[in-house]
Amino acid sequence: MTEPSQTSAPSHGRKSLIQRLAAVRPSDLVLIFFLCVLVGMILAFLNVNPADLWVDFFGAVADAWREFFGNLGSAIGWALQYFFLGAVIIIPIWLLFHVIRAVTSK
Repeated sequence: MTEPSQTSAPSHGRKSLIQRLAAVRPSDLVLIFFLCVLVGMILAFLNVNPADLWVDFFGAVADAWREFFGNLGSAIGWALQYFFLGAVIIIPIWLLFHVIRAVTSK
């Protein structure tokens, strides 16, 4: 029995590591582009400066989280204020219709 020779050359049909790494499809580039835009928009929403990420990554991330929770608290406060303002009108009207429907139904 003869053993197959073990050479470093790739077998037929199999690409080398370099060939596989260099094989970039156009769809990969489009996906990377849209992901970069999406992450960039999220970072812009959090007021993250790209230069801060290079200088102090963890400090910039901590500042972004602090900013996010500050914005979230402000948004919740704003929404609750308008919720209660609308509830002053909507809840009594709903109660009135609910009572009328309960009285008139058999």
